[in-house]
Amino acid sequence: MRDAFERPFRDLRISVTDRCNFRCTYCMPAEFYGERYEFLPKEKLLTFEEIARITRILLKLGAAKLRLTGGEPLVRNNVDRLVAMLAKLDGARDLTMTTNGYLLPKYAQALKGAGLERVTVSLDSLDDEVFKKMNGRGFGAASVLAGIQAAEKAGLTPIKINAVVVRGVNDHTVVDLARFFKERGHIVRFIEYMDVGNLNGWKMDKVVTADEIVAMIDREMPLEPVESNYRGEVALRYRYRDAAGEIGLIASVTKPFCGDCTRLRLSPEGQLFTCLFGTKGTDLRDPMRAGAADEAIEAIIRKAWGVRTDRYSEERASVTEPRRKVEMYHIGG
Repeated sequence: MRDAFERPFRDLRISVTDRCNFRCTYCMPAEFYGERYEFLPKEKLLTFEEIARITRILLKLGAAKLRLTGGEPLVRNNVDRLVAMLAKLDGARDLTMTTNGYLLPKYAQALKGAGLERVTVSLDSLDDEVFKKMNGRGFGAASVLAGIQAAEKAGLTPIKINAVVVRGVNDHTVVDLARFFKERGHIVRFIEYMDVGNLNGWKMDKVVTADEIVAMIDREMPLEPVESNYRGEVALRYRYRDAAGEIGLIASVTKPFCGDCTRLRLSPEGQLFTCLFGTKGTDLRDPMRAGAADEAIEAIIRKAWGVRTDRYSEERASVTEPRRKVEMYHIGG
C-alpha cells in the first residue's frame, strides 16, 4: 500500500483512549483540559474487538509495527486484554506501547504476560520541580522512574525514554537526563517541541533544535552519528564514542522526515489519520457498526492512504493561515 508520494505503509499507532492522568503543557494543558472537560463517552470508543479487527486488516495491508498510545493507554480498563488479542494476530511482529509510566508498576508484568514486547516511557526531566510543572499534575520524576524499573523487571525491553525539550523550561536538564540513562543502558530520544494540536502555545523561539541538543551532550559525553536502522525511522541516531549506548533526536521542526513517513494513526473512536498534524480523519467505526465486510473496510483504508499527500513539517515554514489540527493526545505522538 503506497501513497501519492510512493511512501509505503509500515507503522500503525493505535490510540486506545483520549484520557490521561497527566496534563503535559505541550499536549494537554491543564487550563484547557480541566475537570469539566468532556472526553469521549464509552459507547463512542472502539471496542477491543473492533480495534483487533481493524488491526488485522491493516496487518494484511503492510503494518509491520504496532504501537499502543493514548492519551495514556494504561488508564483504559483491561488494556492487557487488548494486548493479548493483538499479540495473537498473524503478522504482528513488533507490539509496543508509549506510556507516561505512572501506572507501569501495577501493570508491567500483566502486559508482558499478554504479549507486549517493549515500552517507550515519557520523562521530560529528572528535576522534580521542572517535571512537576511540565506534567501539570505535580508528579515527581520518582513515580515515572518506578515505572521504568517495573518495565525492566518485567522484561519490557529495550526501554526508550521520550523527552520533549522546551527552551527555558527543561533544556538545562538535558545533559543530566542523558547521563542518567546512559549509565542505565536505556536510550533517550529528545524531541523538538512541536506545534501539535491547537492549544499548546507553540512558538518557534521555544524550540531547542536537535543540533543544539547534540552539542550540549557532546561537550560532556562525546557523540558520533549512526546510520538509521531502517527507512522511515523517526529518530536521528547518535552513539557515545565510548561505545556505551546511544541517544535519538526527533527533529520534526528543523529536520523534517515527511519524505520517509510510513505511519498511520487510529484514534479512539475509529478515525484514521495519515499525519500527526492532520485536520480530518477517515471514519471506520460507523461503517463497521453498520455491517461493512472486511473487504469494504479495506477499500476505505486503501483509498485514504492512496490519496495521502501529507508533509506538514516540510511545509510548516510556508504555512501562513492557521489550520485546525487534531490534538496529539487524541491520536498519539
